[in-house]
Amino acid sequence: MAPSPTPARSRPSSPRMHRAGLWLALFVACCVASGVLNHWHMPAGGFIGPMLVGIAFGIGGSGLRLPRRCFKLGQGTVGVLIAHTMTMSVLMTILDGWLVMLLATAITLLLSLLVGIVLVRYGGLPGSTAAWGTTPGAAAAMVAMAEEREDTDPRIVAAMQYVRVVCVVLVGALVSHWLGVSDTPSRGGGGFPDDLAGAADLALTLAVIVGGVWLCDRRLPAGALLGPMLIGTVLHLAGWATLSMPAPLLMLAYGFIGVYVGLRFDRDALATVARSLGKMVMASIVLIGLCALSALLMVGLMDTSFITAYLATSPGGLDSMTIIAIDTHADLGLVVALQTLRLFTVVLLGPAMARFIARFAPSVKGTS
Repeated sequence: MAPSPTPARSRPSSPRMHRAGLWLALFVACCVASGVLNHWHMPAGGFIGPMLVGIAFGIGGSGLRLPRRCFKLGQGTVGVLIAHTMTMSVLMTILDGWLVMLLATAITLLLSLLVGIVLVRYGGLPGSTAAWGTTPGAAAAMVAMAEEREDTDPRIVAAMQYVRVVCVVLVGALVSHWLGVSDTPSRGGGGFPDDLAGAADLALTLAVIVGGVWLCDRRLPAGALLGPMLIGTVLHLAGWATLSMPAPLLMLAYGFIGVYVGLRFDRDALATVARSLGKMVMASIVLIGLCALSALLMVGLMDTSFITAYLATSPGGLDSMTIIAIDTHADLGLVVALQTLRLFTVVLLGPAMARFIARFAPSVKGTS
């Protein structure tokens, strides 16, 4: 008698159920990690917790990948949050300090260039690939630019870029915590609105996020963040709109960004750079320390707090530094302005910087 086909019919649903279980476990773990870090008063706990959970799931071989669209919308939400905090006085402060910001940008790029040369020379990684991996721009932008070149491995570039991002985020949060900076996210609202006017403001805010990402994502470097930020700033300063930023929306955005970054650390990427991982982490720590020293110079020249100068000069991503700046009540306008200036500079000079760094890679010759 032929065996019953019933068990075979149930098999296709098993992988889907397993994947759904992984997503549920990821969600629960992110909530727990965020809650624990916030309980410990860790700045940007809603971002760091999901990032660490994402790293664990990625290295653990879950195979999960957060859609890039979620990452972009998370960036767009942070961009609108920046716009929500902008005032004319903040913009005037930025304009008054443009010369110092140019100096700080040049110092950060020079330090990054020196550390990149040392890592390429002695890190044991392919020259051109390592050069793109050490270029201090937005990680996503550097990976995208590296993917367009035939002589680079974008997986290694992504791993190198995101190793630095993780180091910068963790050290930045720890520095903020050690300095006793408040981590209360008061720049966001409470819960979702419960009246018609509040619902209309929230709907307009969501439209700015989605529209800004759609319009600017591929037209500007870090366009998913800068587009909504620019549109929202114009609407906010002109008094044409009231931007609504409820806390649950912010936490969702932070979680999207953190999980997306964390899940990029899969086994294949880490296996590729395993031999040089220690050197990469050490290079990131050295660069962070050198940038912190340059921040001391900026404190004296711009009459600002150290935490503001540190976050502004730190070689991390614009989105992650913005999240920490928001939670630590740093001078958000200055942090965003300096990080954006460096972002555009690196996007313009990135190919030339990568070619220059690659020249210092040890030559590969046949051995007899």
